[in-house]
Amino acid sequence: MSLTLLTHLTDLPACQWDALTPDDQPFLRHAFLSTLEQSGCLGKGSGWQPLHLLWMENGEVRAALPGYRKSHSMGEYVFDHAWADACLRAGVAYYPKWLAAVPFSPVTGARLLGEPAAAQQLLQSIPDFLQQQQLYSAHINFGNAQTATLLAGECHWLHRLGCQYHWHNPGYRDFQDFLDTLMSRKRKQIRKEREQVASQGFEFEWLAGHQLSEAHWDFVYACYANTYAVRGQRPYLTRQFFSLLAERMPEAIRVVLARHNGQAAAMAFSLVDGNTFYGRYWGCLEEFNHLHFETCFYQGMDYAIAHGLQRFDAGAQGEHKLVRGFEPTITESWHYLRHQGLHQAVDDYLCQEREGILAWAEEARTSLPYRRNP
Repeated sequence: MSLTLLTHLTDLPACQWDALTPDDQPFLRHAFLSTLEQSGCLGKGSGWQPLHLLWMENGEVRAALPGYRKSHSMGEYVFDHAWADACLRAGVAYYPKWLAAVPFSPVTGARLLGEPAAAQQLLQSIPDFLQQQQLYSAHINFGNAQTATLLAGECHWLHRLGCQYHWHNPGYRDFQDFLDTLMSRKRKQIRKEREQVASQGFEFEWLAGHQLSEAHWDFVYACYANTYAVRGQRPYLTRQFFSLLAERMPEAIRVVLARHNGQAAAMAFSLVDGNTFYGRYWGCLEEFNHLHFETCFYQGMDYAIAHGLQRFDAGAQGEHKLVRGFEPTITESWHYLRHQGLHQAVDDYLCQEREGILAWAEEARTSLPYRRNP
């Protein structure tokens, strides 16, 4: 039994990695993670160095944890910048650190993959791994219930909560069926937003991965990159990422194009599995009133209803999602900090933060647009 480090996911056959994943969520598949590596999104100069952990028994992979050596905290969506700043002021090293997560995508799912007993042994090997690799902390972001169960008995890992907003489809027949569950004022607001987009001359076209040409991907990337350019930032993903992912897992890709008087003007890129619609990236070449809400939210809700998907995960943050029916959803992460003083300070902080997150999620429910039962 031993811990093995994997610096290139392609060094492990896809069938072996995918056999460890518990469901069909696209983000943990070998195709998705290896595409991030091979398209230049990760690696040299990015601050993300692949460093996956494998637990081997008799030459076979029994458990795995997708991970990365990090020299910064960007692209994670569980914000520890304040911890790093405190260390800088105190003269304590915070980077490099090690992170188990899906890069650039705050999506909840399995992290400790494979047989539970082997995954537990892998987890218990992490402190020695950190010391040997001269890493100052380990972080497991957006884990699911199975991850929480495996970490429950590990007292040195600190538990952190977050909040996202997800929309649920209990079996709506169409969008109007959803609107009928809302309070009158909220229903009118959404209907008005959709009508204003339509009145500007917009039509929408849905395309699956196998239907998208390189010209389509040029447009998708131009829109995606523009969302970063307007903030003076570089995009996390490369143009090659989209083409390569379309080759490897086209069945999971959905793109909606917003056409203004026949010309493509905006897009939203999403992934799907058998249960969930994952809204990921949006972009436009010109601003239009309410176009973001229509392209990113209402079109996705329409798609989920039409295809019987039960959940719409629209990503991180965005309190504006509440009034459009997206409900507060608690997310979880875990943190192992080698410096004892930092560990204690963060532990104290997280106790208060957890109370605040739970209180906010409860308060946020009062902003939901659904009709109250008498």
